[in-house]
Amino acid sequence: MGLAQLAYAGVSLIVMSGLTGLNLYLFRQEVGDSAPPSFIPTIFVLAGAVSVAMTIPSIVAGYALLKRRAWAKVAGLVAGVIAATSIPLGTAVAVYTFWFLLGETGKQVYEDYKKQLPPPPPKEWQSSGGYSEHDNRAVSYNPPFHER
Repeated sequence: MGLAQLAYAGVSLIVMSGLTGLNLYLFRQEVGDSAPPSFIPTIFVLAGAVSVAMTIPSIVAGYALLKRRAWAKVAGLVAGVIAATSIPLGTAVAVYTFWFLLGETGKQVYEDYKKQLPPPPPKEWQSSGGYSEHDNRAVSYNPPFHER
């Protein structure tokens, strides 16, 4: 799942870079030696910035999903919604993301870990901590001093 998000982001950035370069080359061929209008480079820069901004959530979600972070499911859903606007590859990644994260597999991987309790301590720990079997005094705990 994380690899799909990262692959989408990589392909999207490569395609956008190639199209921007091709458009600049073709525009220079049409205009020739005359100077292009000043708004053309601005449009290309803005389009590139929007493309990069729309791939950042996929990069973040891909990292979170691969590292199984607690916030990976939310990041994946946000990245899926944003990727859905890019037809057809982004839509396919979004559908796969929603199918995985909202299905049983996604629930097992990213939600059930919260419900699992750690194993109980070994039997020999139970008699040595807190109260002693022969003594009813509580063992006190003094937390370490923290500088502020």
